[in-house]
Amino acid sequence: MEALSELGEFLKSRRAAVRPEEAGISPLPGRRRVTGLRREELAMLSGVSVTHYTRLEQGRGNGASDSVLDAIARTLRLSEDETAHLKRLARPVAASRAPQARAPQVSASARQLLAAMTGIPTLVLDRRGEVLAWNRLGHALLAGHLDPDARPNLIRMLFLDERYRELYPDRPEETQLAVASLRLVAGRHPDDRRLAELIGELSMKSAEFASLWARHPVRTCTSGVKRLHHPLVGPMDLAFENLDIPGSSGQRLIAYTAEPGSPCEAALRMLGELTAVPDPDHDRTHS
Repeated sequence: MEALSELGEFLKSRRAAVRPEEAGISPLPGRRRVTGLRREELAMLSGVSVTHYTRLEQGRGNGASDSVLDAIARTLRLSEDETAHLKRLARPVAASRAPQARAPQVSASARQLLAAMTGIPTLVLDRRGEVLAWNRLGHALLAGHLDPDARPNLIRMLFLDERYRELYPDRPEETQLAVASLRLVAGRHPDDRRLAELIGELSMKSAEFASLWARHPVRTCTSGVKRLHHPLVGPMDLAFENLDIPGSSGQRLIAYTAEPGSPCEAALRMLGELTAVPDPDHDRTHS
């Protein structure tokens, strides 16, 4: 999780992904040892000295300017998320020596909001993907096989919980996005011990996670459509929105909705009916 070591690995992975022809370089005749760009080629295309770039790849990037990093990002064709990640790795902040904070708490107003959204699956997550709270329909949609009072980590479940994995017919796409989002968070919070423990656990227990993590994907996703196949109501395409909760140390609210009048809306309504309980006090926010 050390940022400077991550910097070198990230640059190597992205350099290997750019073919010389794509960068306007005509390979010389003969066998080429690398499929991607050489250090010298990347430095030349970026207008950076080979020595300076080599120092970056060796994890010695503390003095790198925005102009140098932007030039390298352009040559490597990095996305906006990847460019921001590169800059964070090149200029890491000093790790905090403060003791680990207590388990995050969901505010009373957020719990009230979840409870009020009875027809919309909604949950609150922390930056590591851990469920802090969810309403009854959110629990029924994503983890009906778990106790409602459980606080699972959705990323851990995606790799280690077979019943949760079966929700996603496009699971390879879902796992890639989960790892890319986790990489982004890890770059922003290199001193988060619990995050490092989660990454270590998944690397040990899931070869799939370890393989994806080694590719250094970086991407954020705040909205879109999830394709689910629920064991009770079948396939559903649900739009989702991530809404940051101000001042909550990375907490975010996620809500899932179906297109009005669609079969997916009918399936979501049926899920609510199938999981309803006669006791009105049961339909509350669990945290």
